[in-house]
Amino acid sequence: MPDFAHSDTRRHPLRVALLGLFLAAVAPLTVAVGHADARTDIANPIADASSIGVALPVNPSELIELIGTAQRYTKPALQTVARFIVPGDQWDSFNQIITHESNWEVFAINPTSGAYGLAQALPAHKMFSEGPDWMFNPLTQLRWAYRYMVQRYGSPNAAWDFWQAHHWY
Repeated sequence: MPDFAHSDTRRHPLRVALLGLFLAAVAPLTVAVGHADARTDIANPIADASSIGVALPVNPSELIELIGTAQRYTKPALQTVARFIVPGDQWDSFNQIITHESNWEVFAINPTSGAYGLAQALPAHKMFSEGPDWMFNPLTQLRWAYRYMVQRYGSPNAAWDFWQAHHWY
């Protein structure tokens, strides 16, 4: 396990903050070590997980590497990926919502509400339903966003209509 106490946190404050947010968000989603369910099957507990009573979905060193990878995604690249998820007749509305909510920033955080990610999920850990990598994987966030819009509003078009009337969705 990496020695975070001696890592250069001054050069990567966003990464450190995201790791803290990740650990805080995962705590309610994980189970005590020794209790098996679907989440523990995919979890890689950290070395001292028994002392904190939780198992993490990813190894912290892998998390830092994945965050670095996700930071390289550009808005056009993410929009291209989203076009494979969202039907063509719903694309403009989906694009409008994500643009207004996060401007296609994977790590966008609303400082007032704590909403997080491309779709500004609140609470952020709702995106766990699409995968344990929800915090840093834009594909997971995009899949969650589309399903959320369909489940709550019926479609991205209906979600955009609601957004225009209320400036949130």
